[in-house]
Amino acid sequence: MPRVLSEDEISEQVSTYEAELRQGMGLPARNARHFRRPVELPFTKEERDKVTILFGGLTRTHDYVLRAATEGLGYRVLDLPTPDNEGLAVGKEFCNRGQCNPTYYTVGNLVLYLQRLRAAGETDIEKRYVFITAGACGPCRFGMYESEYRKALTDAGFENFRVLIFQQTGGLEQNGVLGGGAKNDGFVLDASFFLELLRSIIASDIVNTMAQRIRPYELEPGITDRALQKARDHLADTFRNHHSVWMALRRIQKTFDAIDVDYTRIRPKVKITGEFWAQTTEGDGSYRLQSWLESEGAEVITEPVGTWIDYILWSGLTRARDGLGIRKGTRKRLLTLWVAACLYKSFYNFYRSALTFRTEPLVSQQKLAKYAGDYYNVRIGGGEGHMEVGKHIVATVHKKAHMVTSIKPFGCMPSTQSDGVQSKVVSDLRDSVFIPIETSGDGEVNVKSRVQMKLYEAKLKARDELQAVLDRHGVTIEDVQEYVRRHPKLRRPMQALPHEHTGTAANFVARVAPAFQRRSVRPGARGSR
Repeated sequence: MPRVLSEDEISEQVSTYEAELRQGMGLPARNARHFRRPVELPFTKEERDKVTILFGGLTRTHDYVLRAATEGLGYRVLDLPTPDNEGLAVGKEFCNRGQCNPTYYTVGNLVLYLQRLRAAGETDIEKRYVFITAGACGPCRFGMYESEYRKALTDAGFENFRVLIFQQTGGLEQNGVLGGGAKNDGFVLDASFFLELLRSIIASDIVNTMAQRIRPYELEPGITDRALQKARDHLADTFRNHHSVWMALRRIQKTFDAIDVDYTRIRPKVKITGEFWAQTTEGDGSYRLQSWLESEGAEVITEPVGTWIDYILWSGLTRARDGLGIRKGTRKRLLTLWVAACLYKSFYNFYRSALTFRTEPLVSQQKLAKYAGDYYNVRIGGGEGHMEVGKHIVATVHKKAHMVTSIKPFGCMPSTQSDGVQSKVVSDLRDSVFIPIETSGDGEVNVKSRVQMKLYEAKLKARDELQAVLDRHGVTIEDVQEYVRRHPKLRRPMQALPHEHTGTAANFVARVAPAFQRRSVRPGARGSR
């Protein structure tokens, strides 16, 4: 009868066998040690006037305005440049393999900036600078960002550089402990901070969206970008000096409205969705997709950063409802989140009113969940969750875009999971033009050639749509253009257009054609009475 080995005997035999293998492979013997997170120096209140906080990762407008808003609260702040392929190379050098390319871009961008400071003769970099970024646990590689920042900084010679992690679920992590506003914290997350954060994000969303709506139709190339920079400067000055943001947006509205546009141009609307960072960044991390699509003759629609904030609030409300009657204090949390969501949307619409509501409101999270629920479990977290599927359906069903493209880092699990569902969505939505693309820092030509093929389909849709509107009203595009020439007010970008069709040109003709026809009919002419 075989003898049953005890646990100690099994462990001893395994250890002996491991030692033999290590000796045979020429590996040194080692004692296993449990990993301990390195102790990191905190960022204290006494350092606030001497230490510069580095951050970045959103659009240039958001980073520019956020910097000013944070400076207005008394901090020394600097926004990093938009990550580029040089930062990608540095990130791949110092990070682990198999990370998603936002990790390589953002980590490499920080390391590259610090290396340049060191090369320029800066001293005490680790004492004079800290970096703040978002972090979260979850099912994808986003949870690895913090460790990658620390590893890369250590390997690059900045082992004592401090990284502050702003948790999406709340709180600021310093030295492994959630801060959230302790008296000695150098960075205090209080009501003033969150209010300025939200206001700056909303204002940046609105001016970015307005610029995207105008740029494809501008008569003078580059004038919209100049107006956008003026808007950034004006908002930055407003937040630094604590002036009225609403009044600043009113003045920005006049700046935008001074631009001459030609809304008879055929521009297919292309909605960009996907992984948050990839769809937001304006640099090499997305192959500069937004500006490239505009150069190819498209009107680009990007998702406001505010939609992500709304999604976090909606997710919290959903989890709170699920916990009613199960977890203590759920009812109070549910009420708090509901009030926060209502106030947030009220702020957003209040600032939209400064630009006479010419930008779209935040997409309804209830609508996204309703549409996506038939294809995707809306309680699955990670990445954009069900929103990618919901945005695709909303854009098609509600005539928001001629084409939808989903952009994601190579191997992004949540977004790839959504792509698997999108094949069913495309088969159900016969009129949908959808293309998913992955970014890896290379393969740009291949990705853009695929997008071009789908963009051609979108252009045909926009052209056919406009022609149908012209035929229905019995006018030609030349007739409309001549009418616009005689009425300069129709060149103003802030004019209200109906939402009867998808394309801007089709909606513009739908607005102008009836007035054009009324003026064309004269007493005594055939058909008049």
